[in-house]
Amino acid sequence: MRTEHFLTRLDRAFARLDREPERPAHLQTPRMSRHRAVLLGSTLAFYLAIVVAVLTTSWLVRLDWQIMFFRPYEQWPQLHAFLDYLVVLGQRGPTAVMVAAWLGWRSWRQHTLRPLITLGVSLLLLNITVGAVKLGLGRLGPHYAREIGSAELFAGGDIFPSGHTANAVVTWGILAYLASTTVTRRVLSVVSAVVSLSVGATTVYLGTHWVSDVLLGWSAGLLILLALPWFEPLIARIEAYVFEVRERMRRRVEAGLVPEPVAAALTPLLSAGGKWQRRRPAGPVAPAAQPAPAATAAAGHSPVTVRPAAHLPRPHVIRSERTPVTPAGSRRPAHTERAGAAARGTSARPVAGG
Repeated sequence: MRTEHFLTRLDRAFARLDREPERPAHLQTPRMSRHRAVLLGSTLAFYLAIVVAVLTTSWLVRLDWQIMFFRPYEQWPQLHAFLDYLVVLGQRGPTAVMVAAWLGWRSWRQHTLRPLITLGVSLLLLNITVGAVKLGLGRLGPHYAREIGSAELFAGGDIFPSGHTANAVVTWGILAYLASTTVTRRVLSVVSAVVSLSVGATTVYLGTHWVSDVLLGWSAGLLILLALPWFEPLIARIEAYVFEVRERMRRRVEAGLVPEPVAAALTPLLSAGGKWQRRRPAGPVAPAAQPAPAATAAAGHSPVTVRPAAHLPRPHVIRSERTPVTPAGSRRPAHTERAGAAARGTSARPVAGG
């Protein structure tokens, strides 16, 4: 009873989701407003200032070394276990999976691919921009530093800017960017800011990044979020292309140009929220083969309807009717004699089942 009740409630939930509108009217694409452009320019200036400060081995590099010698993980060791788990919120793999699962559900419910495509474009921009600076400057981390007071640049490292921090800003900030209401956008902006600040501070506590790494990581992630409206036309073209390919594949399935197993597997993807059903090929269905009545009457039996073999009961044969097998062979008459007896109206053995 509990299983049936659960399945009933699940069917009602899916039926309710199927009644969702195709494209909610309140969804609006963010634009590059004047306020956003000012923030983008200010963040870019801050980004360049940090790079110059590290390249010139300024006071910021001295601050990096002072905090490294302070060793926060030794000052507050009771926080180490908790912060080891907190820093996972900045790792690209786990966070991308969690956010993609949420945005995938939103895409399915709202019948639009924009959330998932926006996430993919932002992560691609993150990998290109942050990865290029990491490899270009080649800075070593605090645990691998060799010369006190040096910026440790061009030494084969890959920690400047902080990838954990930039990824936390982009991955959690994309939820605020895609929010459908102003209140939700503000709340998610505060939440993503707290998470990204916590992740950046945690990397400094653990000694895996310099302070300047974290500052540049915050700037790099914020630059990507602020520049996303420029990529909205590209996102719209990608979405239109994907839907065009789906429509083309749908027409091929309806025309019967796709093999049956492949068509059956593609039907859930082409259904567009359950509103499209695959058409079966039209045409009469060939009836199952039946024995000819004339041939049955010639054998001396009345015409009968043959049932499928899967439903025929297995006839039970008593021991006295079984064919005895001896070294000399069977004592039953030959097959031709049995056929002759059947033609005369007699049977060599009773027919089971009447």
